[in-house]
Amino acid sequence: MNATIRRGTVRDAAAVADLHALSWRTAYAGIVPARALGDGLAAERRELWTLRLSADYGEPANAPELLIAELDGDTVGFAYLVPQPDGRVLLDNLHVRPGRTGGGIGRALLDEARAHVARRHPGATLYLEVLRDNTRAVAFYERAGGRRTAEQEGVFPGGHVLPEYEYSWPAAGPQS
Repeated sequence: MNATIRRGTVRDAAAVADLHALSWRTAYAGIVPARALGDGLAAERRELWTLRLSADYGEPANAPELLIAELDGDTVGFAYLVPQPDGRVLLDNLHVRPGRTGGGIGRALLDEARAHVARRHPGATLYLEVLRDNTRAVAFYERAGGRRTAEQEGVFPGGHVLPEYEYSWPAAGPQS
């Protein structure tokens, strides 16, 4: 993997939204009802990412962080970290462009996310929520040392309720 990881900005909103929609349609086909992955998904993701990346979160410690993986000038992955009121940091999204998975981009983004949390939120646990039936992602997080810390139900756009797992990585020092 020769991707470069950098901080994202509002200028990345369209590329991230398009990748997010494509990733959902690929990873969640057969898991999430098809109507949730339909024609309006790309526009909804563009609106979401424009809002997320242009919002004023106040104190820098409260601000989410977008990490972008680029390869030859193309956005091939991203991760979005959101500090939580309970002191943990939610890895709200980690997506790699379909066709680029399995090449180390996701692992590099996860490692950088863990290092970012160690630097900006010392002592905080990094966690994420993943659909139970997204077996490829579940296997990836387990290989990457994630501990399953909860089972719950998540609500998808359109009110679709689906079973999911929570995985956590306890506070660690900066990753190399």
